[in-house]
Amino acid sequence: MKKILLSILSIGFLATSCTKLDVEVYDQIPADKFPENSGQTELMVVPVYKELQKMVDNGGWWFAQEVPGDAMAAPTRHTDWDDGGKWRDLHKHNWNNQTEAISQMWGFYYAGVVEANKVIETIEPGASDPSVAAVIAQMKTMRAFYYYLLIDNYGDVPYVTSFSAADPQPSKMPRAEVYANVVAELEAQVDLLPEASNKTEVNKYTALTLLAKLYLNAEVYTGTAEWAKAEDAAQQVIDSPNYSLEADVASPFVTENEGSIENIFTIPYDEVNFQGFNLHMRTLHYQSKETFDMAVSPWNGYAVLADFYRSFDDSDLRKQKFFLEGPQYAADGVTQLISERSDEPLVFTIDIPALEMGSEYSNLDAYDSGVRANKFEVKVGAMQNLSNDYPIFRLGDVVLMKAEAAIRQGKSGDTEINMIRSRAGLADITGADEAAILLERRHEMFWEGSNRQDLIRFGQFNRSWWEKDSNDESFNIFPIPQWAIDGNPNLLK
Repeated sequence: MKKILLSILSIGFLATSCTKLDVEVYDQIPADKFPENSGQTELMVVPVYKELQKMVDNGGWWFAQEVPGDAMAAPTRHTDWDDGGKWRDLHKHNWNNQTEAISQMWGFYYAGVVEANKVIETIEPGASDPSVAAVIAQMKTMRAFYYYLLIDNYGDVPYVTSFSAADPQPSKMPRAEVYANVVAELEAQVDLLPEASNKTEVNKYTALTLLAKLYLNAEVYTGTAEWAKAEDAAQQVIDSPNYSLEADVASPFVTENEGSIENIFTIPYDEVNFQGFNLHMRTLHYQSKETFDMAVSPWNGYAVLADFYRSFDDSDLRKQKFFLEGPQYAADGVTQLISERSDEPLVFTIDIPALEMGSEYSNLDAYDSGVRANKFEVKVGAMQNLSNDYPIFRLGDVVLMKAEAAIRQGKSGDTEINMIRSRAGLADITGADEAAILLERRHEMFWEGSNRQDLIRFGQFNRSWWEKDSNDESFNIFPIPQWAIDGNPNLLK
């Protein structure tokens, strides 16, 4: 299935990249007759899904969700990873509307909205056909997903649902109103969506998971909590026979994970045909190439914050499987690696001396410090891009959403929390409170783009942590990029 989808994505990319064609020519199919069949419809929806390819890397979303959080950092190692200070600005919450990740996100979110609007408008005349209605429902769900990302990151944003009649300079709509529109549309689509599909296309449970996310954050977005609705939507996903928690904590993240029973909605990355997943390159040491017999040398950047790493129990299987700490070895597991910069045995220390390690720091401290992340399997012979599918939504997250929504209503979330803890090899807990669910979410959802949102919802995003001072709630949303304002002054209103 992954190979089939990648073929379609590749065809769609070619079809949408040929800007020299005369747009008035539709081969033998008049514009008002297109699409004629399901195959043509499949090609139409490709650009909507293809925008997701940008999420983990050059679209800025992953950077903006994880680097400003309390679990990881991208230290400057002498001159490596300085990059004009953009990583330090994200970590310290010193960004502005020209910071790269913040500037990138806006464009790719709205590109997804525009492509969805185009498909919906084109095929809506055939909505009486159940198969066409199902595609429209999928596209409206995808449009809702992009608007969810927009209000989560930027707050008040333009809400545009037309393609041909769209205002070229739309004004912003209040965040709460966009939320209400998105939720109403999603609620109307749920029963029109297929019960099951491959994990790279939206279905009923994708929409329900998205609704659960929206309800869970409703108090942040609108000022009014929707905990009961969040609990109900999450429970419907949990009750689905299509998904189950994997027995192994690592299974949702392995290289061949397209068949994972836990993953609900994924991005089908491929090291050759659908690139854009290179977190391993950003965290692994240069010499980690030898650990995994990699075809390329990693870039030695991201590291786990010491306080976060120490917050795990040593018996936690997630701590044991998802991090690289201590002496590092070649692929044979015996030969200890020597750091090429310090000429010392390569040892990943828990503590990082500073966020900015200039020439006053030794090579040993600068280049070798920090626990590295290994949540997404790096296969033997890995290339610059991974072939692991990236889970946008998975059941482990939904189970914890159900627990949180229950706890917020004064009910018990112990059953759900202990489902996650048991899989991680931990003892059950009783009487879990908000602090317990936040800690469990931080451990379970590390590196999945959840950290910023979770910290905001629990009122923790503005506190101080390593190399980051406390700040006010104005930092809970990002500024609209300057390039977007230059093209549309109405965004200032």
